[in-house]
Amino acid sequence: MAHTRGEEKKNAEEARRLLLENISEGGGTVAGNRRERFQCIPIIGQIEGHYLLPEGQKATKYEQIIPLLVEIEEDDEIDGLLLILNTMGGDVEAGLALAEMVASMKKPTVSLVLGGGHSIGVPLATAAKHSFIVPSATMTIHPVRISGMVIGVPQSFRYMSEMQKRIVNFICAHSRAKPETVNELMMRPDQIATDCGSIIEGREAVRYGIINEVGGVDRALAMLRKMAAKSSPKANKNKNKN
Repeated sequence: MAHTRGEEKKNAEEARRLLLENISEGGGTVAGNRRERFQCIPIIGQIEGHYLLPEGQKATKYEQIIPLLVEIEEDDEIDGLLLILNTMGGDVEAGLALAEMVASMKKPTVSLVLGGGHSIGVPLATAAKHSFIVPSATMTIHPVRISGMVIGVPQSFRYMSEMQKRIVNFICAHSRAKPETVNELMMRPDQIATDCGSIIEGREAVRYGIINEVGGVDRALAMLRKMAAKSSPKANKNKNKN
């Protein structure tokens, strides 16, 4: 029995090592000091869904991020998650799945938009408990698009409309943005040359209520430390005493 348990532990450690190696290839890392340890996950390039993207294109694979999020939530040594976004968007279902995972975590979570948090990257940015964006970053908000064969029947358009509602509802449920504001930004006809939608800069994203604050890495880490301190077992113990 002891031998079997030892083998199971060894296999689990090996699986964890391989997972972390895959994530580290995409830039993920654990940042720690004497006080706390934070997991940093980058969402870069295009979010890959059920189909592989062409070779040579930077992509975030959701099937690698999802198990890592579960591990972060269960790991007592990890005090919080820093989600760094510079993404052009990508697969809607995959991106929304990642956003729902982040939003459902109990651990402290902070997102930071650098460069761009476009398309389905918008819900991902709002999924964290607190969000930051640098002044030079931009976010593109546009209606849902689909590729491939489209059957010109009411059901197809209803599906797109319902998917768009789910995205808008998620953004508004996890930010200060109002549904009418997000829908207006999505439908603007005068900002994108060959499409409708809006491209907003960092301070505009905060003004519209989509992002909490303008700030960089220092502010994001400071917020994580503050949230981690409040959620620590010691802090909860003192709170229960009071």
